Amino acid sequence: MSRPSRFIAAATLGLALTATTFTSAATPKFAAQLIPHPGPVTDAPYAPQALRPGGIVIPLWSPDSPMLHHDRVHEAEDYQMDPHIPGRVRTMTNIHNPSIEVHPVAKNQNTGAAVIIIAGGGNKQLFVGGEACDIVSYLFNYGVTGIILRHRLRADGYVAEVDSVNDTLQAIRLVRENAAEWGIDPLKIGVMGFSAGGEQASGSALGYPAFDTAHPSPHSSRPDFAALIYTGPSALTPNPETPIPADVPPTFIATASYGEDRHTMWSIEYYLPMLRQKVPNIELHLYGRGDHGGGITDRGGIPFGTWEHRFIDWFRDLGFLQKPHLPTKAATDTAKHRATPR
Repeated sequence: MSRPSRFIAAATLGLALTATTFTSAATPKFAAQLIPHPGPVTDAPYAPQALRPGGIVIPLWSPDSPMLHHDRVHEAEDYQMDPHIPGRVRTMTNIHNPSIEVHPVAKNQNTGAAVIIIAGGGNKQLFVGGEACDIVSYLFNYGVTGIILRHRLRADGYVAEVDSVNDTLQAIRLVRENAAEWGIDPLKIGVMGFSAGGEQASGSALGYPAFDTAHPSPHSSRPDFAALIYTGPSALTPNPETPIPADVPPTFIATASYGEDRHTMWSIEYYLPMLRQKVPNIELHLYGRGDHGGGITDRGGIPFGTWEHRFIDWFRDLGFLQKPHLPTKAATDTAKHRATPR
């Protein structure tokens, strides 16, 4: 073959390879299955759909509840899919019929503990991929039922300090009401909030007495524990004299002390009033290195990438990983604190 012919053949082959590569990138050879999709829009209240296979999805409020905005409750949620991971919902918005998604654990490993997981997102969106769905899988390994909360957002016209916190408290109450159905110990139900989700978690830890008074029910909305992970501000940030319930739940707090220090300060502002009142089992981890966000990622091997293991240490120490319906150290310590004159 002459030199020009070889050049033309090579160029043609290169174009063919380029075209093949481009086509495969645009149209995957193997399609992903079980892709989550929002439900249809009808005249009835929107029916939230599971983000993970097998999820049991239940709206928090009855269709006629005055807590809902009935002019918008029929609107579908919006999913923003991860551009790099097929089938993974990265964030979601437009939540008007808030719900919980329950993922029970196997009976032979069940501890009876349940964690209501509240993703962050600045009260504009919910990062349900890395700060909810991933957490369900992690907790499953320890026999803990993971429950994803989809609460209403400030960006959709709601008051986060009221509507989102009320959604959280109602979620706790709903889980407690159905605890037997899902193999959950009604005294081992708590919350874990990331970033802005920490605002809802701390709001439930401080706000359950007022909610239970305003909305009487046989089932308490008190969380049995709370975890605040690189949290947003609590009610104690603007007002350190905010009343702390005598039986405020034990709380695990973890964040990084880094250049953008707001979340570090917000963590400390929750911790210090608890310390002054000698609230038992409030644990604070301030990591010297790390960035905001990240869920339970490894973070390149730095210590902040192990906070979830420290949570499990704390959780086990308080008795939440033993068999269901056994007394926990957390409950014993809280009862003793409540009975102590102040």
